[in-house]
Amino acid sequence: MLQSNLAFSSFAVKDLAKAHKFYGEVLGLEVTENNMGILEVKTSGNQPIIIYPKPDHQPAVFTVLNFVVDNIESAVDALIGKGIHFEQYTGDIQTDAKGICRNEEGPQVAWFKDPEGNILSVLEE
Repeated sequence: MLQSNLAFSSFAVKDLAKAHKFYGEVLGLEVTENNMGILEVKTSGNQPIIIYPKPDHQPAVFTVLNFVVDNIESAVDALIGKGIHFEQYTGDIQTDAKGICRNEEGPQVAWFKDPEGNILSVLEE
């Protein structure tokens, strides 16, 4: 029923101006504000990601946005150079000193947070 329809992701933040700066300037993505006053983040080959304001926003405890990269080492290094701090996990999911999970069963993944605490990742398949 829905497989022929376009889909898009959305999530909330408290401060749209802070989100605009982070996603646009720090992550280097194309960010515009649409006529409803919400942000649209454009990435290659995808529908825009919608970021909307929610004054009582509480970040999710799971990943809300994943970026597939060709080389996770290069991506992590570049983001560290822009001031991004990668999460460190020591439980069921283990990350190395850089914050990269090098799981043999799945992709290599590194998680970080936006200024509002939303969890994002870069992953190499």
